[in-house]
Amino acid sequence: MTNPIIERLQAQLDAGKDSPLLRFGLGSALFNAKNYAEAAVHLRECVKQMPDHSAAWKLLGRSEMSLDNRDAAEEAFTRGLRVAEDKGDVQVAREIGVFLKKLARSGK
Repeated sequence: MTNPIIERLQAQLDAGKDSPLLRFGLGSALFNAKNYAEAAVHLRECVKQMPDHSAAWKLLGRSEMSLDNRDAAEEAFTRGLRVAEDKGDVQVAREIGVFLKKLARSGK
């Protein structure tokens, strides 16, 4: 089954309309479709283009965590937490803190 949101966003990207928000939307849609590997590709590009996008860092960490890439997940969460704290994104910082704790517990 195809996902019309993913198809529409991918078509925009293919047409050369690349932007961090497009990458975030595509990464988010792919994450929700449980396509974590492809989601991570677009989320990495999003934070490359917009390093202060705290929600993208959080979702990248979650994607890496779902792929069992512990080091990459920890790196994304750590960077995202720093960005969220710097920007005053209290809710995102709180959520990232929860994911960092889950990651730490799963490694023991």
